Amino acid sequence: MFSSVPQTDTQFGFVDGTVVLSLSQCCIIVLPVIAVYWADLTSLVSFVQDLQQVMVSGPNLNETSIVSGGYGGTAEGIIPTSSIKDLRSKCRGIPPSQSATTRIASQAEQRPGPSMHHSNSNPSMTEEATRGIAVEKFDTMKKWSINTYKCTKQMFSERFGRGSRTVDLELEAQVDVLRETKSKYENILRLARDLTNHFYNMVQTQQALGDTFADLSQKSPELQDEFGYNAETQKLLCKNGETLLGAINFFVSSINTLVHKTMEDTLMTIKMYENARLEFDAYRADLEELSAGPRDANTMVRIEFAQQQYQVQREKYERLRSDVSIKLKFLEENKVKVMHKQLLLFHNAISAYFAGNQQQLEQTLRQFHVKLKPPGSDKPSWLEEQ
Repeated sequence: MFSSVPQTDTQFGFVDGTVVLSLSQCCIIVLPVIAVYWADLTSLVSFVQDLQQVMVSGPNLNETSIVSGGYGGTAEGIIPTSSIKDLRSKCRGIPPSQSATTRIASQAEQRPGPSMHHSNSNPSMTEEATRGIAVEKFDTMKKWSINTYKCTKQMFSERFGRGSRTVDLELEAQVDVLRETKSKYENILRLARDLTNHFYNMVQTQQALGDTFADLSQKSPELQDEFGYNAETQKLLCKNGETLLGAINFFVSSINTLVHKTMEDTLMTIKMYENARLEFDAYRADLEELSAGPRDANTMVRIEFAQQQYQVQREKYERLRSDVSIKLKFLEENKVKVMHKQLLLFHNAISAYFAGNQQQLEQTLRQFHVKLKPPGSDKPSWLEEQ
């Protein structure tokens, strides 16, 4: 069937980016493929006639073309690819006007497409989100680096006496007083804890001594009364000592709250204020340096940006300075109130204990709403020990 195909040169090449094939090679490529779709000679002859008509038609610049270097000439040998596709579609029973693109589009419309949309859009959305996060982190790192550099430069300038700093004499004096007061109160707290530990050991010793006296009073008839008196005295001292320990523990707990919570919170605000002051002076020095230089267009833009940063740091500095002033005022009032109550409790409890006035000691604890823990409350229960 294919014996009449002329055997010509089968070399091919490229002309202006277009594939150049000989006519024999086109036949060798096309005819075996066509033989799959047509079983009779009549259809094959019709196809060859259509193929010749297409080959003599003009080129289509809008479509990819196959150029045959051995047929007719350059213009007549250009075969539009879509024409061959239309002929194949015609032989299959599909109208020639319906191209592969149209068929694919129609098939896509008939099929449900949400899954295709998500599979194509999700990677791009994820890539954009990742890129946005990376840009945001980079901007944050850039701002932090610039701010750290300026603050470090300002700090060294102040240390070596080359830069100026903003000073609030009244506020800094109050801060110095607070730090000194905190140091002294920490010393009071340390000594009060030492007193509690020593007094607790003494109470435990008195309790053990009272139990020993009571045991000997039962085993020594000739000294029963003397051991009995001492046993009762030690038990009474132990009871009053536990009451005094309750008052001292309440005193220690209140001082601890005042020093390590109230004062520490104020000092944290002061630390934030000092950092804001350093940043404010750093941006102020930067603005002054730019203002003292030449005033060209580029410098004016930088001065305007530095002015905005300066205003932001100034507002932050003034806000924190106001917060520190308010907290120092409330701290002083709270400190006086707390210490007045705790010092009065400590004095009355110590005086009543060493005076042997049990009633006054108990009245002092009721006056200041001090609740004593029952004996053995610090020990874990049998459920917790399991």
